[in-house]
Amino acid sequence: MFTREKNKVQTVEWGNGQSSRLLTESDGMGFTVADTLVRAGTKSRLQYRRHLEACYCISGRGEVVSADGSKSFPIEPGVLYALDEHDAHFLIADPDTDLHLISVFNPPLRGDEVHSLDESGFSHY
Repeated sequence: MFTREKNKVQTVEWGNGQSSRLLTESDGMGFTVADTLVRAGTKSRLQYRRHLEACYCISGRGEVVSADGSKSFPIEPGVLYALDEHDAHFLIADPDTDLHLISVFNPPLRGDEVHSLDESGFSHY
């Protein structure tokens, strides 16, 4: 058993926000938990090819949109979204407020991963 404080863990600038990696691969739990901030007004092209991800919204608003634009889901406090098929997607934060998420990854992240957010494709790790 152990505890961990957010202000004492590695926080990475992942591209359009910050992610404090509360549990990582080295903890041996089999999954990662991250406290993730998505900056207001950003649109991130993402795909996790090696990981499944679920995100629970703590505050802010936004949406997650499928890569082809056929599905769009609003994100607000109390909503969880799951990327259960390594889905390429857009994560969009509303223009006026940061989006605050608790993210869970399986298998776990090393903890130092960051995105490359350019227009050439969907960023992945």
